[in-house]
Amino acid sequence: MKMETRYAHSPEDIRHYSTEKLREEFLIEEIFTPGKVCLTYTHNDRMIFGGVTPTDKALSIKLSTELGVDYFLERRELGVINIGGPGSIIIDGQEDKMVKQDGYYIGKETKNVEFTSDDVNNPAKFYCVSVPAHKKYPNVKIAIADITPMETGEQKTLNERKIHQYIHPNVCESCQLQMGYTVLAEGSSWNTMPCHTHERRMETYLYFDMDPDTRVFHFLGTPDETKHLVMGNEQATISPSWSIHTGVGTSNYTFIWAMCGENITYTDMDMVPMSELK
Repeated sequence: MKMETRYAHSPEDIRHYSTEKLREEFLIEEIFTPGKVCLTYTHNDRMIFGGVTPTDKALSIKLSTELGVDYFLERRELGVINIGGPGSIIIDGQEDKMVKQDGYYIGKETKNVEFTSDDVNNPAKFYCVSVPAHKKYPNVKIAIADITPMETGEQKTLNERKIHQYIHPNVCESCQLQMGYTVLAEGSSWNTMPCHTHERRMETYLYFDMDPDTRVFHFLGTPDETKHLVMGNEQATISPSWSIHTGVGTSNYTFIWAMCGENITYTDMDMVPMSELK
């Protein structure tokens, strides 16, 4: 298992960053490695996120001394979405099957979580996001078959998409974690435009289900001084609370969004007028 640390930045910090420096600070290029747990700890609201890709044996996230606790979820909650082949999550000895797009909310004080794959040649890819928690809420499996997506956007603005809400007040309780799965329709490319900020919450994005030659241009920075990262399949990025949140692809794609911060109100965002973008 490996975990790298990314530190927080102010808008002034990135003003003179080169492309290489922006990628070094905000882009995570390797999320899923067969047989490995690959995590990133960002000091933006102390979120931990990354991939667990079991092959011939079960994997678990074993962090304790790094967090100053006895076990990983002693003071944290965890969200999981499988974007790979079929597998299972075993929580304190109870096993639940996880097909592609199935999710799970795992509450604070859960001691043992293991991840397995049914097929070594088509391993499960568990995308995991964990944030600090103050209260224990029940563990909940969130099956894709039970989710009715929210349809939004339109073809003429190139942002027709379906939003699957997983860890959300409409679905299950959590302390501060929100997590979901957005699928862009064929012919659409913007994940949100006009763009927005939410000073009260930071966010991470995982882009995937992309063809090898497809790229996403993920925009960050303040509305009047935007930057961008060019991202490929199964890569993730950190989006600070002060940054705009938007991206556009060379073709349609799918992404997982995860947020934490002051509230769990999905619609709490500050839209940016198009005239203010620079």
